[in-house]
Amino acid sequence: MGIYLNPDNIDFQRALNSEIYVDKTELIKYTNKVLNTEQQFICVSRPRRFGKSMAGDMLAAYYSKGCDSKEMFSKYKISADPCFEKHLNKYNVIHINMVNFLGESKNIDEMIQFISDDIIDEVIEQYPDLNMPRRKTLLNVLNKAFAQFKIPFIFIIDEWDCIFRELKNEKESQEKYLDFLRDIMKDQSYVALAYMTGILPIKKYGKHSALNMFTEIAMTNAVPIQEFTGFTENEVIKLCKEYKKDFNEVKRWYDGYTVDGESIYNPKSVVEALTRGTFKNYWTSTENYEALEEFIFRNDDGLRDTVIKLIAGEKKKIDPSTFNNDMVTFNSQDDVLTLLVHLGYLTFDSETNEVAIPNYEVSEQFASTIRNKDWAEVSRSLKVSDELLQSTLNCDAERVAQLISDSHSDNTSILQYNDENSLACVLSISYYSARKDYILHRELPTGKGFADLVFIPRIGRTLPALIIELKKGHSAEEAIQQIKDNNYIHKVSEYSPEIILVGINYDEKKGHTCMIEKYEIK
Repeated sequence: MGIYLNPDNIDFQRALNSEIYVDKTELIKYTNKVLNTEQQFICVSRPRRFGKSMAGDMLAAYYSKGCDSKEMFSKYKISADPCFEKHLNKYNVIHINMVNFLGESKNIDEMIQFISDDIIDEVIEQYPDLNMPRRKTLLNVLNKAFAQFKIPFIFIIDEWDCIFRELKNEKESQEKYLDFLRDIMKDQSYVALAYMTGILPIKKYGKHSALNMFTEIAMTNAVPIQEFTGFTENEVIKLCKEYKKDFNEVKRWYDGYTVDGESIYNPKSVVEALTRGTFKNYWTSTENYEALEEFIFRNDDGLRDTVIKLIAGEKKKIDPSTFNNDMVTFNSQDDVLTLLVHLGYLTFDSETNEVAIPNYEVSEQFASTIRNKDWAEVSRSLKVSDELLQSTLNCDAERVAQLISDSHSDNTSILQYNDENSLACVLSISYYSARKDYILHRELPTGKGFADLVFIPRIGRTLPALIIELKKGHSAEEAIQQIKDNNYIHKVSEYSPEIILVGINYDEKKGHTCMIEKYEIK
């Protein structure tokens, strides 16, 4: 048993000891399936606190010959698999976290030397009868150990991409690091499995990658192990029943990551919310906050306009294939948005190639970042959204018209205000605070057309529903009449017996007018 070579299972035991542990042991079925095959190289990239390190600890506990984990896994799903005992604690496991080595090194050469020295020391310690090669490089020592003892090696590397995040402008260091990983793993007969985790996918250099033997599992393509990206909906439903918490509220705050058809929840936030009993933002750390701030305030290729539309609830089609898998090379807004997907600030729908802000937790982080920075025009709209909602509930049409007019004036430099869709985008931002109590629907199908904006009260909220119809160059009265003529009320009455009808018209000469009526279902 060593620190890096054949570690104990204590780290995974700590996870099992926790108040909440969701059984993800069937990931081992997949790694067993690809063991000693052409698919044995796996690189998994996910946002921070999505369980990457825990998965690595689990695999180390299962494969490491430095411990006996049969009883540890006996209570969990993997124990029912026919191959469970075949690979259990049968391999030389090298489990390292690259952040630890980077932190104590002056440069990349020293880091590589530290990794090599520490692993070689443990090989010598655990195999005192090893016939050491004359050239004691890590590659030679591992080859010699395998040739002599016939026990394959499994590499489990956590935070593999820290070089590209911490030394993001040092191309030479990055290339040396990639070459080091390639040399000790690619085409080496002693490797049975390599499982790397990080935030970024493997860095691209030119047409070829030094690590092109890896299968990449990312937030943009997680097949075939998408259910292990975070907590699935069924897992969260079960936890909510156990903790007697409102599932719909958990869903509002922490759901929204669509990973190849699987609805995924942020595991860190779900665990914190259930164990603490309070719904709030648990995920974004200072580092994540700064990363979001750095990238959304770029205005490359119209990025600023896109971010505002995303905050308003819209989606954006992107091409993630152009992303260079680093934090400095951005040739279009698609590259920045793809990075935000990998960081966890956006979700990516692989069927439509669209990105969106996944949930209220992340949406609040976007809004908070903008409120405190130099997007003053958008910031003002966000700050008056409480007053706008209250004025709407009070049926104060004159004040609503004034607040919307102010919001329009603030945002004309960013959004072209030339149609009802642009008006809907501005209103979605202006009514931002309503999302605490309402579910916002843009273009809600009602049977006789689509209602522009509909706010449905969340479960447990005793509030009226809102139907907002928008017009440009007509009248607020016409907007109200359209709501009635198309019977939008009937559809919305399924959710609330009290409905507030809001008609808003924008005329380039007269400005904004508003008409509000309260409607009660008898």
